[in-house]
Amino acid sequence: MIYALDGHDLESCFHMNPFGALLIVSFGGPEKHEDVLPFLENVLRGKNVPRERMLEVAEHYYHFDGRSPINEQTKELIAALEQEFRDHGVKLPVYWGNRNWHPFLADTLKQMQADGVRHAAALATSAFGSYSGCRQYREDIARAQQASGTGEMLIEKLPNFCDREEFIATMVDRVKAAMQQLPAPEQLIFTAHSIPMSMAESSPYVRQLKEASERVAAACGMGNWRLVYQSRSGPPSQPWLGPDICDYLREQSAAGVHSVIICPIGFISDHMEVLYDLDTEARALCDQLGIKMVRAGTAGSHPKLISMVRDMVLHSAASPVLGYCETGCCPAPQRPVAARPSAGS
Repeated sequence: MIYALDGHDLESCFHMNPFGALLIVSFGGPEKHEDVLPFLENVLRGKNVPRERMLEVAEHYYHFDGRSPINEQTKELIAALEQEFRDHGVKLPVYWGNRNWHPFLADTLKQMQADGVRHAAALATSAFGSYSGCRQYREDIARAQQASGTGEMLIEKLPNFCDREEFIATMVDRVKAAMQQLPAPEQLIFTAHSIPMSMAESSPYVRQLKEASERVAAACGMGNWRLVYQSRSGPPSQPWLGPDICDYLREQSAAGVHSVIICPIGFISDHMEVLYDLDTEARALCDQLGIKMVRAGTAGSHPKLISMVRDMVLHSAASPVLGYCETGCCPAPQRPVAARPSAGS
């Protein structure tokens, strides 16, 4: 599936903007029950993961009839970007390619080449720097270009945007909306996807998450806040970032906490981890513990985030984006022999 602005001559885009197209690069997710296992096989290809582990994760998807929300939310993001471009006279086609499910990135690149695109900006649906949230998307693009024969196309990945004022303001709005439901929470809990300690130590992931969380909490007037993690997917023998959200909720209940807002700041959209690990498991635990819980929304297609992307695309020509990462930043992790798969979307 290819998304592009209707009624605009692609050639005119090359002269009006620093880029000839915007490419949204996402993780992808299944749309129905029969998609789940083929999707997870794509995610786990080349990894030594026992099949029973994969089937365990598949049950998370089956809980929602096999449909991940990520594709629909990516479509909403694209529609909002297209409208933003139209409203500001930006003649820029928007394309979409996924890492693990339709529309696959290589297929999208072939279409872009057929449409005459020579230079594109790529926006990965991840705000924070880590191997899986940044460098791996670059590798995905390079691999897809090789597979699709589009190596002559110049594709520049836009920087991670966790420190942008617009992203912080978006998350402030999401938390304040949650505070309308729970006006005086005892604690604001930020969550992000847990990653192996080896990956965390070679990336700015934890630092960026703490800085963004602190800014959001301060703007919301919440002095009592904590960053925790969720969706761990590695074997017990491998150290991962913690504490886990459910373990932390149990600790807080024992300490007398009775009301919390949970903000999944590390997720741009409602991935399967948000729906299952927070809206299902964490909520059930809170009910069991007697904790009143409200979950803040993810960034999604918030107008401030959409405006931020337009600004990033239009102003990257004056400030090249290829050199924003330090050499050797966020290297690929050394995978354990039997990693447990993550739902991923």
